[in-house]
Amino acid sequence: MEFHLSNCLDLVKAGMESIIEDQVTSVFEAEELRSWNLLTRTNRQYEFLTWRLTIIWAMGFVVRYMFLLPLRIMIFVIGVWWLVACTACIGTLPDGKTKQRVNYAISVMCFNFLSRCISAVITYHDTHYKPKNGICVANHTSPIDALVLMCDNCYSLIGQRHNGFLGILQRALARASPHIWFERSEVKDRHAVARRLKEHISVADNPPILIFPEGTCINNTSVMQFKKGSFEVGGTIYPVAIKYDPRFGDAFWNSSRYGMLHYLLNMMTSWAIVCDVWYLPAMTRAADESAVDFANRVKAVIARRGGLVDLMWDGQLKRMKPKKEWRELQQEEISKRLKGE
Repeated sequence: MEFHLSNCLDLVKAGMESIIEDQVTSVFEAEELRSWNLLTRTNRQYEFLTWRLTIIWAMGFVVRYMFLLPLRIMIFVIGVWWLVACTACIGTLPDGKTKQRVNYAISVMCFNFLSRCISAVITYHDTHYKPKNGICVANHTSPIDALVLMCDNCYSLIGQRHNGFLGILQRALARASPHIWFERSEVKDRHAVARRLKEHISVADNPPILIFPEGTCINNTSVMQFKKGSFEVGGTIYPVAIKYDPRFGDAFWNSSRYGMLHYLLNMMTSWAIVCDVWYLPAMTRAADESAVDFANRVKAVIARRGGLVDLMWDGQLKRMKPKKEWRELQQEEISKRLKGE
């Protein structure tokens, strides 16, 4: 085989482009508007431009921190207390249709009240596709994704069992509706997770279980690889696309830069969180379709409807090095090209 230096120029070009701006790193940073509209945060520190802009910015600062923040903190405290009290009352009811109807109404009411602490403005589209049971999957931008969806429907949640404030909320929710909370030792046991999921969806009266298959927060410009676990258990998958409008406030949680309290402060001092939610037609896995292919098909539907970029990369690249299989796949592709296959 005759080798020419020009054979690898396109690879060098691709490498240079990745160094300048790759597809993965940018999705873990907050999306910035092309021009600042005086309403959103930027990655830059304060910079004096004109006195007029400075006065407008200062007035906005006073409104957000001196008026909106105290009001929203009060709404948050009252909302959490009301949620805990209501779920405690629902927990005393006997299991059955009545309890489910009461829980649905109270849950939607409580989460709508809580959404006021971030001035959420949510528009729901195609509500006739709203999930009734099974598994609901959505793209993941922020911890408030669950809040956004639960303002319009009642869902069961899945996650690790916590102590402290999160533990109080988990126990409160579990009194009124079936949720799946794992001990720390069980979280990495895929078989235990799959078994609990199958048990949940096998009961037709259980609420749909809400899952974010990306496993990490993305900045709402793209959708990254969906983990195949939730697509292996069978049952009906209800895709949901969530798209935030960054003009009034950015909902993305950059967990490597901000802790949870700092993130909540950012949300409560933004002007508003504006988003659109699209319910999509239910999907089922084909007989000859692998769980990975099914996950990619669902991901493509969500990305297309939400106007997001469909990426094949694993969101865990945010925290760890690329897997060996990914490097070997790239090496194999290069080998085929050099051989002329």
